[in-house]
Amino acid sequence: MDHGQQGTRAPDRVLVYGAYGHTGRFVIAELLRRGHEPVLSGRDPARLAALGAAHPGLETRAAAVEDTASLQNAMTGVAAVINCAGPFLDTAREVAAAAVRAGAHYLDVTAEQPAVRATYDEHADSARAAGVAVVPAMAFYGGLADLLATAALGDWASADEIAVAFGLDRWWPTEGTRTTGRRNTTRRLVMTGGRLTPLPDPPPERSWEFPGEFGTQDVVGVPFSEIITMARHLRAAEIHSYINLAPMRDIRDPGTPPPEAADESGRSSQRFVVDVAVRKGTSLRRMSAAGRDIYAVTAPLVCEAVTRLLDGRSGRTGVAAPGEAFDAADFLDALSPGTLLVQRS
Repeated sequence: MDHGQQGTRAPDRVLVYGAYGHTGRFVIAELLRRGHEPVLSGRDPARLAALGAAHPGLETRAAAVEDTASLQNAMTGVAAVINCAGPFLDTAREVAAAAVRAGAHYLDVTAEQPAVRATYDEHADSARAAGVAVVPAMAFYGGLADLLATAALGDWASADEIAVAFGLDRWWPTEGTRTTGRRNTTRRLVMTGGRLTPLPDPPPERSWEFPGEFGTQDVVGVPFSEIITMARHLRAAEIHSYINLAPMRDIRDPGTPPPEAADESGRSSQRFVVDVAVRKGTSLRRMSAAGRDIYAVTAPLVCEAVTRLLDGRSGRTGVAAPGEAFDAADFLDALSPGTLLVQRS
């Protein structure tokens, strides 16, 4: 596909699987803002029809992961596929395979470590042979930390330790998040001594000095999909992720409500910061990204990735982590200060 002459060619068609979900709706809006043509898809025909009625100019294609023919038909004529339908343990394998067979780039927004590991194991060769990229975890959990760590590492070939800390003022979980939590019971992994190993039980706790409004807080080890992506392409003996305690209390409370829109874009008022510290000997590099609404911010992250795949700024094929597929520093700069406030120290 020729991606030159951006202003004169037809928009690229990007299939959004799980389009009617909470994150999927943000992704549709961001694709439209960027001049792409979303194709709406998902497993529930009724919810898909309702979404299509709200977007009368967009095509809808119902497809179930257990129905290979319907899933493959949904991929016809699209340049890329964004999978927003969790739990990704139940969808990533089939949706990624169908995208690769159709010659379309595949991206998803999973925080699930087992789903990312399976994507690497099952699609690396086929995606490379098809000349397309498969980029898992291109989201708030996973991709953002991977990009920050890659940019912070910079010209260092390796590091002794990469530590990621997520600071959320609160966590209003979507129903999809709760469903994924019930489905994903595999023990989480961290990188210790250069090897992926199970997170200790009980998980480690420490104090973390966040930048800005979050200040110093107690955090607990809760690794997400960024551990798997970073372990695949960044050389570090230790890779760990932590989160502050307040959002963990929220997500463990069945009475915590889902996100509520605080403006016309649909974003909630939730605030976050992701802080990454990369240590080599006595030298320390840090990068952070702050913003609003962990679900909404996934849309510009994954849509920036799609745009770069389609316009040729990434020539990567096969399965690649976000920091492998893209110029991490340039990618983050493109989203700051509008979507994120990125700081280096």
